Amino acid sequence: MKLLRELFFPLVAVLAAFVLGGIFVWLIGDNPFETYRLLIGSAFSWPDGIGYTLFYATPLIFTGLAVAVAFRCGLLNIGAEGQLYVAAFATAWVGIKFGGTVVDVFGTPVNYSWMTLPGVVLVPLAILTAIFVGAAWGAIPGILKARFGSHEVINTIMLNFIAIALVSYFTQYHFKQAGDPILQTVPIGAGVHLPRLGSFVPGLPTRIPLNLAFLFALLACVLVYIFLWRTKWGYAIRATGANPTAAEYGGISTGKQIVLAMAVSGGLAGMVGINEVLGYRYRYYDGFSAGYGFTGIAVALLGRNHPLGVLLSALLFGMLIRGGIFVDAFSGKVSKDLVEVLQAIVILFVACEALFRGSFGKFGLLKRSKV
Repeated sequence: MKLLRELFFPLVAVLAAFVLGGIFVWLIGDNPFETYRLLIGSAFSWPDGIGYTLFYATPLIFTGLAVAVAFRCGLLNIGAEGQLYVAAFATAWVGIKFGGTVVDVFGTPVNYSWMTLPGVVLVPLAILTAIFVGAAWGAIPGILKARFGSHEVINTIMLNFIAIALVSYFTQYHFKQAGDPILQTVPIGAGVHLPRLGSFVPGLPTRIPLNLAFLFALLACVLVYIFLWRTKWGYAIRATGANPTAAEYGGISTGKQIVLAMAVSGGLAGMVGINEVLGYRYRYYDGFSAGYGFTGIAVALLGRNHPLGVLLSALLFGMLIRGGIFVDAFSGKVSKDLVEVLQAIVILFVACEALFRGSFGKFGLLKRSKV
């Protein structure tokens, strides 16, 4: 009941954003009802609409959970973008070095591997690599914060630049195929490819890139909930975020919780590499992220830093991304930029939640509740 009460205000924010967005559409001379029909209808059509909506939502679930875990410890992880980049590259490295013979961009069989591992070993190895590399990169600002008191926002922003520059360098000079005009690594081995859900779901074509990573994202939501609300480590993290002084007084090492929270946050962000490398492109593609790490902040904020809220929020953002393509293509005067406008308005309304709470409380429609 408390969760539903907390999700009420984000729902109000979303509805208010759509109303205000409709007014903008009307002011520029287009039909808001037709625009929203394109936006929402194209996102929930079967199979392409739903398939692509879930696919676009998958990385946002991971990054939303990553930011939410850090938030629960009183931290703002701006570095999910860098964490997912290094994790994606490391995942591709495992698939290249242990994946066996692949077909290059010119159709020639080549072997870049040190050794060939069976898929039953290679797939878990690649997945764990994505998680651990992301966690290691996330732990760096956690250690700096716990040991020296340096602000995690500055550290994570700087580490984003370092991460993206490093993986671009290694891709360009060590793992890019000679003659390939695209900045990407050579392919990973076929044995490390994740199956697409179209292989299991009747009526869902395999051309839609929705893959097993979406199921991993759902599992991550469950595990994050269990971790934060059903384990002593999660309790310590939430206590540190609520009141670090009281947590210290209660015997909790806040420094350890900061490092743990940032490591878990980085590991979740790193799981984006599972979807991108193992389930979609089958290689590391430089610049693949459409700002997933930064959008994850909005997803976590709208989702109230709760796994269920993050899931619903990511689905909403995935719907907007999918529907924005059709709005841009078939709407008379509205471009896909409407999606970014709606996202921005939603965030603004969520940030002004106190205004909504005061208004509803004034008329006795809803009691105040603590987060």
